[in-house]
Amino acid sequence: MRNVIKNIFIGTLLFGFIACSDDYFDVNTPSASVNVDDLGMSDLLGPVIHSTLYTQYYAETVAGNYTQYFGGYGYAAAGFSEMSSAWSEIYLYILPNTEAIKEKAEESGAIHYGAVAEILEAINISLAADMWDNIPYSEATDGTENPYPDFDTQEQVYASAITLLDSAISSLQSEDNSNISVGNEDLIYGGDIDQWLKAAFTIKARLQLHLMAKGIYSATDVLGTIENGFTSVDDDFQMDFPSEELNPWYSNNVLTRNTGNYYRAPNDQIVSMMNGTSYPFESGLVDIDPRLPIMFQNDGAEGDPWRGFVNGGEGESSDGEDANTFFKDGGYFTNATSPLALITYAEAMFIKAEAAFLANGGNETSVGANITAYEAYIEGITASMEKLSADGSDYMADSAVDVGVNNLMLNHIMKEKYIANYLNVETYNDFRRYNFSSDVFKDLALRLEGEGDDSEYTGLWYRRAVYPDSEQNSNEDVVNANWQEPTVDVWWAQ
Repeated sequence: MRNVIKNIFIGTLLFGFIACSDDYFDVNTPSASVNVDDLGMSDLLGPVIHSTLYTQYYAETVAGNYTQYFGGYGYAAAGFSEMSSAWSEIYLYILPNTEAIKEKAEESGAIHYGAVAEILEAINISLAADMWDNIPYSEATDGTENPYPDFDTQEQVYASAITLLDSAISSLQSEDNSNISVGNEDLIYGGDIDQWLKAAFTIKARLQLHLMAKGIYSATDVLGTIENGFTSVDDDFQMDFPSEELNPWYSNNVLTRNTGNYYRAPNDQIVSMMNGTSYPFESGLVDIDPRLPIMFQNDGAEGDPWRGFVNGGEGESSDGEDANTFFKDGGYFTNATSPLALITYAEAMFIKAEAAFLANGGNETSVGANITAYEAYIEGITASMEKLSADGSDYMADSAVDVGVNNLMLNHIMKEKYIANYLNVETYNDFRRYNFSSDVFKDLALRLEGEGDDSEYTGLWYRRAVYPDSEQNSNEDVVNANWQEPTVDVWWAQ
């Protein structure tokens, strides 16, 4: 492997990264076509982190349509997708370089550096497996020695991801005597190893949650892991943007709409979760979720209710009236400098709430929980409000939200996780874990089909991406052996 890695070149590792002039994204930026042997770990880490967050973004531009966070211009519903941009990031810009960092870390005894690379590798291979099921991994970085890499099963990839995280946790809990420290090339935590340790536990709990249906982990296992995870919003795994580089949700939805180009608009599903439609407020003190105007803008007439767009529709909302809700210029997720988040403290609390609910014997329709589940549910909402600087006091006091331990249902937990994880690809995993259940995601309905749409997938949910043309063309036999229709569940959801 070492000789192969030596021949891997950075090439265009930093398309968009190199162009940024701010020091924040120029940390140890290598130039194009530099041999990886000539680069240090610090030269590689920043670009890998940058690509990791952009991979999440690229996957979400498709998955977020499936989860009805948004629809495209004309409010179209996405068809099946290759997610080719995410694939390219993982296989061209991430995995070869995490391997290089791990190799260099082993040679120098920099175990903490190697641990960070292991966490990043686990994040990316698990995302790839989530989107495509079986994927190249164990042979993925063989380079020209093996131009036709075999695919690992999703089960094998997940086992590898958990092993990577366990190895990273062990290393981060050990003393590093190499005198080589992670520094400002770490675009997430600035070299804070304690925060990387909490991130490893939180990410592991997320993956364990995915595997519960296969009987590999229990809700009790998840609870044990998450106890070592994030403890506040200060731990959130996110990459901030300097003023010289624009957040892509802003540039590709706000700026494009302002200039008459393709954009996305919020879906009726998310807006109905927040405007009192799906969950009517009961106290008389609150009409809408206070996060709604922080995230979106209402372009209707004064006093008009917030109306999102129905996916696959022609501009209408679920009440038959014209939709009026758009991404906000300066909104939390669509500010020019908004961060890209991978996993947050709020999500950690909803993982804990769900696991505790299930450990208490709960299911998709049962009512009542234990105090652990309820307190985590409330803490998750509190964290989301804090993150968006929203005043959630009246909202959280409303009996539609503060339902009490004995009335808590799974749909309450998943509703708040759905809102808190807006534009996070993890929601696609939640939908598939619960088979797109409207008991768990209240009022969830299939996309509308356009006139004359005779697709073979009409009336079906998209449950995976299809392999990109680039992989089909270069590795046809292996791809064909692993091919599944986009409406077939990935392994952990079967």
